[in-house]
Amino acid sequence: MILVVRLLLLITASIYLCPYLFAAPSYGTKLPEKGKFFGGFQIHVIFKRYLENEFGSLRSNQEFFQLSYGIFDWLSLDLKAGSGLIKQHPLNSSEIDYPSSFAGGYGIRVKFYDTEKVKAVFGFQHISVHPRSVRLNAGQKNRAILDDWQVSLLASYALGGFTPYLGVKWSRVDYIHWVEEDRKRRMSDLTQDLGVVFGFDLPLYENTWLNIEGQLIDTQAFSFSFNFKF
Repeated sequence: MILVVRLLLLITASIYLCPYLFAAPSYGTKLPEKGKFFGGFQIHVIFKRYLENEFGSLRSNQEFFQLSYGIFDWLSLDLKAGSGLIKQHPLNSSEIDYPSSFAGGYGIRVKFYDTEKVKAVFGFQHISVHPRSVRLNAGQKNRAILDDWQVSLLASYALGGFTPYLGVKWSRVDYIHWVEEDRKRRMSDLTQDLGVVFGFDLPLYENTWLNIEGQLIDTQAFSFSFNFKF
């Protein structure tokens, strides 16, 4: 019965989210137990993401304090807050460097398969980066926001304490840009929205572990986090 509820939640979430599949770290397949918390510090780097219609590419560095709460043993709420910057490179023009300022994110993960060795997780994650504005071209104010969305399906296999995982994801990055009051939204290249996630959890001490994750095809991204449970 519980498995049926989880699968129904997964299907329902997919139906509602698919029209908005706007890459953020997936967090892997380790979820806090009901009523418990995971905390940690995360670094996320987007090395390159292409925008649609030859609007160039962007990259971003982000640092977060993150917190996950177990609503149930199989359902986790993920929150994060920190800072981030954006570097956007238009075609045939110099890169625009937006200095670091506030960034935050949220998401959910649903564990719909769970054995001693194998786990499978559906996740939805969103990050929003709001760097400081810059003045270009005779003092014109340029402002930007990066919205980074991801839906993923992951599976892991425990090898002693070491837990590698692999999965697929559908992601989108929106680059929202103002020149003074003129606002435009540029989406990531829609032909490159499907990607691969791979990573692992590595225990350090009791109740602490490292998570390292890479993303390919849709984007070139890497994340690293130090985590603990309490």
